[in-house]
Amino acid sequence: MLFPYIKCLKSEKTESGILYGQFLINSLRVGQGITIGNLLRRVLLSDLGGVSITAIRIAGIKDEFSIITGVREDILEILLNLKGIVFRSKKQDCKYGRLKIQGPAVITANLIDLPSDLEVINPNHYIATIATNNFLEIELKIEYGTGYKLVGQTLQDSSKDFLQIDAVFMPVQKVDFKIENVYENSDFVTERLLIDVWTNGSITPKDAIWEAAQFICTFFNSIIENKLTDSISDSTDDILSIPKDPYTNIAIEELQLSVRAYNCLKRAQINTIGDLLNYSPEKLQKLKNFGRKSADEVFMKLKNKLGIVLK
Repeated sequence: MLFPYIKCLKSEKTESGILYGQFLINSLRVGQGITIGNLLRRVLLSDLGGVSITAIRIAGIKDEFSIITGVREDILEILLNLKGIVFRSKKQDCKYGRLKIQGPAVITANLIDLPSDLEVINPNHYIATIATNNFLEIELKIEYGTGYKLVGQTLQDSSKDFLQIDAVFMPVQKVDFKIENVYENSDFVTERLLIDVWTNGSITPKDAIWEAAQFICTFFNSIIENKLTDSISDSTDDILSIPKDPYTNIAIEELQLSVRAYNCLKRAQINTIGDLLNYSPEKLQKLKNFGRKSADEVFMKLKNKLGIVLK
């Protein structure tokens, strides 16, 4: 019986901060190398999470086509430079960083004021240059996620003057693998799998492999624990129980309501769009301190942001 094992063959850090590791998985049966290699590669590149800047707010700026007085870079260049900052976070909640600098100065990532549980991996990363004695004040929204988040894929930030940024959350940048045959004797052949992993520095290749393996185990354990059933009616019930409305679990905060309307809904225990849609327009206006003006605001937000029209 074969007992596969894994060991680290190489561990290096490049000048740019990229971490590289090479790993060997030995004693595999013929055909297992390609299966395990493909699975690990897909999970490493697609399912490991990280933190990234998703939006910024620059004092006195309303859109990405504006000009910042005294700053050499335009808004689009600054957005592009900010995308290159690599963070490491101990938690997965949304955080905010702030940058307030008076020129003349060269602005790099280490000048950003961040929460204590958030760390910049590449502190010397260039952001912008202030050529005069003007102030540059930027607020950064930093979120946890997986894969990519393109501008326009989510609802806008609670403040309209935030500029959205295409975010890359993936901590693993590249994965290669190759399979070699090991001939114990003329009748017995095994395989060994060599995996090369490059990360952006926010996670070590060793930890990335461990997290990928944990993800795979958790996924298949969930299948094992949820035993298959032969009952067609049971499976049909499960399908019907899946919410058909994709907006059901969206928090009402995404509607960006006024304080009065928001507080009235919260007092009535209306926390999600699903809760809100359970109320008819007539019932909604009967809420305490919730008048016609607040109702019209809610109807308009539902229509403009989610395309929901209440009759």
